[in-house]
Amino acid sequence: MTSPAETARIQARDERREDWALWGPYLSERQWGTVREDYSADGDAWTYFPHDHARSRAYRWGEDGLLGICDANQLLCFSPAFWNGADPILKERPFGVSNPQGNHGEDVKDYFYHLDNTPTHSFMRGLYKYPQAAFPYDALLAENARRSRAEPEFELVDTGTFAEGRYFDLFVEYAKAGPEDVCIRLRAINRGPDPAPLHILPTLWFRNTWAWGDPGITRPSLHLASDAHAVIVDTPALPEYHLYAETPDAWLFTDNETNSQRLYGSENATPFCKDAFHDHLIHGAAETINPAAYGTKAAAVFHRTLAPGEEWTLRLRLCRPPQPDAFADFDAIFTAREQECAAFYDDLAPGMPVDLAHVQRRALAGLLWCKKFYHYAVRRWLDGDPGLPPPPPERKQGRNSLWRELHAHDIISMPDSWEYPYFCAWDLMFQSVAFAVADPATAKRQSMILRGERYTAPSAEQPAYEWALSDANPPIGAWASWRIYSIDRAANAGRGDRAYLKRAFNKLLLSYAWWANRVDHTGDNVFEGGFLGLDNIGVFDRRYPLPDGSRIAQSDGTAWMASFCLAMLNIAVELARDEPEYEDIADKFLNDFIYLAAAVNIIGAGGFALWDDEDGFYYDVLKRPDGSHAYLKTRSIAGLTPLFAVESFDAATVQQFPLLRHRIEWFRQHRPHLLEQLHHIGHEQDGKLLFSLVPPERLRRLCERLFDESEFLSPHGIRALSRHYLDHPYTFTEGDRTETLAYSPADSPVAMFGGNSNWRGPVWMPMNYLLIESLQKFGFYFGDSFKIEFPTGSGVEKTLWEISLELERRLVAIFLRDADGRRPFNGGTDLFQTDPHWRDHLLFYEYFHGDNGAGIGASHQTGWTALVAKMARQLYTSETIA
Repeated sequence: MTSPAETARIQARDERREDWALWGPYLSERQWGTVREDYSADGDAWTYFPHDHARSRAYRWGEDGLLGICDANQLLCFSPAFWNGADPILKERPFGVSNPQGNHGEDVKDYFYHLDNTPTHSFMRGLYKYPQAAFPYDALLAENARRSRAEPEFELVDTGTFAEGRYFDLFVEYAKAGPEDVCIRLRAINRGPDPAPLHILPTLWFRNTWAWGDPGITRPSLHLASDAHAVIVDTPALPEYHLYAETPDAWLFTDNETNSQRLYGSENATPFCKDAFHDHLIHGAAETINPAAYGTKAAAVFHRTLAPGEEWTLRLRLCRPPQPDAFADFDAIFTAREQECAAFYDDLAPGMPVDLAHVQRRALAGLLWCKKFYHYAVRRWLDGDPGLPPPPPERKQGRNSLWRELHAHDIISMPDSWEYPYFCAWDLMFQSVAFAVADPATAKRQSMILRGERYTAPSAEQPAYEWALSDANPPIGAWASWRIYSIDRAANAGRGDRAYLKRAFNKLLLSYAWWANRVDHTGDNVFEGGFLGLDNIGVFDRRYPLPDGSRIAQSDGTAWMASFCLAMLNIAVELARDEPEYEDIADKFLNDFIYLAAAVNIIGAGGFALWDDEDGFYYDVLKRPDGSHAYLKTRSIAGLTPLFAVESFDAATVQQFPLLRHRIEWFRQHRPHLLEQLHHIGHEQDGKLLFSLVPPERLRRLCERLFDESEFLSPHGIRALSRHYLDHPYTFTEGDRTETLAYSPADSPVAMFGGNSNWRGPVWMPMNYLLIESLQKFGFYFGDSFKIEFPTGSGVEKTLWEISLELERRLVAIFLRDADGRRPFNGGTDLFQTDPHWRDHLLFYEYFHGDNGAGIGASHQTGWTALVAKMARQLYTSETIA
């Protein structure tokens, strides 16, 4: 089966002939509690703009909703709202606890699913499960506040609100008839045993751009058409769109303005405020609705009592130009787009087993749903808006004050649409690689966004994420660009997008220089790095020096830099195939890599190496001001990252580029003491050349621990911390500080980094993905000459390629039904595992329980966890899936 229609739309979008990307799922699931909306003196974003304010307070930098859409500049937004007749709040956005409210940080409590999406967003489907009883806001807040970090989170399902199926399945679906013509279908199904009332308010509104003092921006308007069949969009910033609704009970109008009376006890700027529909529906406040039928926020109102099992369908259409008979071809458009969506995914992997294809399709759908509009002009945010009171002066020296020139106004792939509704630098690189499976053009655009002039600092530093733009994330941009190029090349019969690769390489040179000059404080090629994305992986917080001035030399910091070197070497060699001038810069990266390999493996001027030969592991080293040092002996994924720094070149490449051999020979002549101990670098086997941070004998020792089920190897992938520390916690004392690290397979046991993610035992998809790639690179070089027990102690030896595929099987199986029909990510909740209306809906969590594979952390992390789609395809194409 082929998908010519969606393929043609992608091509038209990429060639800029038709703007199929104009409308999409770009409306965030959460804007409240973000740094952008925080104008406090102390930087407490959660308290400054809590959930309770969200329905009443106009946002400054973006909008949110529930499975909604908007245009690419988020001028006009659409999202459904719901009321079950019992809730204290109109359901306009998902609810979750904030970081201070949750016993493991912020956590969304509503259940919604991203079911389908195509690269052009020509067909999108989402699902929200809405309880029929009053939503238990107070119970969720109280119980999560009561629980300790040692206890699991209290979830909505734990309240019993879904007992006997007393909820609505609310499907939100979009089908594009054209780039500016979106058919909208809302379907409600009563899953309960009794009749139940439901109000549905499909809502259209403008992002508030007019209240902030910008000259030339006028207030837009939505008004009712003369025949009362549609709302008309009137603004100089957009063409005249119409929103048609089929036989609504009523139309309501208000303004997207703050209800200052409710929030602050002060006079409102307008009599019609953002929360008018809530007040009107729930409290019967007729005066909140504009009787003149215009405003900046409008909704159609539908009400019905649904019998048990009854399905109710609403049809709307947002389009230009006007459609006199808006619903004549509506059903045909939906049928066509749904079929084209199915054909597109079938074409990605023809014949793939049904459940495996289901996992791949849902992973890619979630990735596409998590593309969101992101607006953050730091200079304006720090200085405040003209004509409005200035922000507190403390902000001028506070969060992100060194990033005044960052100006974001883009559609960006978010790590999670609720918990992380902002870009994260290294997440975005993993997400970009996942995009390459289905949408290479988007993969390329996303991988380049943060390297643009509106994001990169004058120093060439790239921003990390809005909570701390200066935090250093692992520098995986070169790896991501190379992987995107390679995946795209393989899909196009060996024709790679060299223009993209050159643009990426030129930008990456700036980043490489920043890392080399700023992160290696002592010039010994041992990188401290700081945050590096692994949150609570260390026994100490690795972002800061200890109180006595001691610094942590990070095994992963130096390893990430070595990986950066090899990825840049790979790109330079590829470009040099047609443009020989890139050979010189390739030589530079090879030279740097050798020095980095020496810093990791050989005792240097500092008196230490990161490799501990007694334990057979790479450790962080504490460097004290007096020149002494100590190993921080925790076996974690940080000590496995040196495995990521590996590349091998085939015989043809070695013959084409003699510089690869010449550089090794230069070191043998002029730095013999290095290559005597780094004998593996430049080693040749069957004409292939190996460049690896880890020597083969150390690779074997690492693998013995890596594949040990009592340490790293779990039934569902590689743990981030050895299970050894379950019964043998590690304690280290430095001065008056004593810290202990223990194996914790689920939620974080400590408050470090807000306590909402945990690297002390769970399985993390992106690190497993990098590890699998590295094993495959070693496997390519060694072939059958390198075998090792898998699992350790089993007596069964396998090649590294075979082991890499087995790890992929374990990771993909997190989402597949097992022999008992259960999906491990759903944990022990029987409703999720056995109910036919729940069991096949997938959530791609941030990380997974180190022992049983249950999903933990952010529940819509179809950012980097979408890498499972790439693994699924490799397993299938390798014909190794069981």
